[in-house]
Amino acid sequence: MFETISPQAIADLGFHGVTLRVNDERGEWTGSAGAAELGGTTKPSIDGRVRIGSNTKTFLATLLLCLVAEGRAGLDVPAAGYLPELGLDQRITVRMLLRHTSGLFNFTGEINHDGTIVPGIPVPYGPGAGQWLANRLHTYQPRELVRIALSQPARFEPGEGWSYSNTNYVLARLLIERITGRTLAGEMSRLILEPLSLTGTVLPEASPEIPEPFARAYYRDGDVIDVTRQNPSWISAGGDMISTTRDLHTFISALMGGRILPPALLAEMCAPHPTGIPDMDYGLGVFVLTTPGGTVISHNGAAVGHAALMYSTPDGSRTLTAALSCVDDAGLSIAPAFRSVQQRLLDEVFTGR
Repeated sequence: MFETISPQAIADLGFHGVTLRVNDERGEWTGSAGAAELGGTTKPSIDGRVRIGSNTKTFLATLLLCLVAEGRAGLDVPAAGYLPELGLDQRITVRMLLRHTSGLFNFTGEINHDGTIVPGIPVPYGPGAGQWLANRLHTYQPRELVRIALSQPARFEPGEGWSYSNTNYVLARLLIERITGRTLAGEMSRLILEPLSLTGTVLPEASPEIPEPFARAYYRDGDVIDVTRQNPSWISAGGDMISTTRDLHTFISALMGGRILPPALLAEMCAPHPTGIPDMDYGLGVFVLTTPGGTVISHNGAAVGHAALMYSTPDGSRTLTAALSCVDDAGLSIAPAFRSVQQRLLDEVFTGR
């Protein structure tokens, strides 16, 4: 099945390593191309680990919705009620955090409508890239990131707009830990990783390590530098997790198939909210895409030389997951190829074009 998908064609767009996994009613199809490291000949492992970037947000939103299902949290209550010491606007609800409608400044920086940049912490892209590269093993604390965000004006009044902000999900992490009295890793294991046997999935906290096997990640700053070891605390719960295409498939198919959340909460998670991006709305921790083949639930993520794709039909019966590795840079020169990969795979697997 899906004989027209070519991992090598994807790799040829500018990725040195590619692994793909498609599951549907006919079974499973996997493919791998490129090399696990520059200059090598060994293909990336089909079950290799990858830094999944913002796919982390879907895991985190699911975990918080599990706590809602347990009666330990509410979606439409002020987040400040759980974290009073932070001085949050009382109008910001838990739902607004998960939906990116809080208006809170993104601690990784913002781009104004006129194109000017309001910097946050040093990140791998843009003017602060050199500082990030030199200090890529530095540890940030979640509350430190939140304080940086709260030192900047809000983007809009709570609930009056949509703006993708990693700050929302660091606050969701703090909220989960406050409600449960446990670490995020402990609660994630209890409610998601252990029940689904996601043995390839890791919450690294501030560890720069990634468990083998994996394809290496690179960054170009004059020379090409191996950045496989990097401290993910700079993005925290906005995008720090490590997983495999197998685990991403197991997770998204179980989630959309109704095996994690009660039907009413799953429906709320997938309810589309306008983002201003054509054919791309946002639910609670997921994008809701409108395609010629119907609705597709998705989240993708990138993490400096690594990227992961995760797509599913609303019932979980067909999924596409992928791991990509590349040479990244401050100018995000890989971005057009990344967008092309997304569209080609979405068309092939979900629209039949």
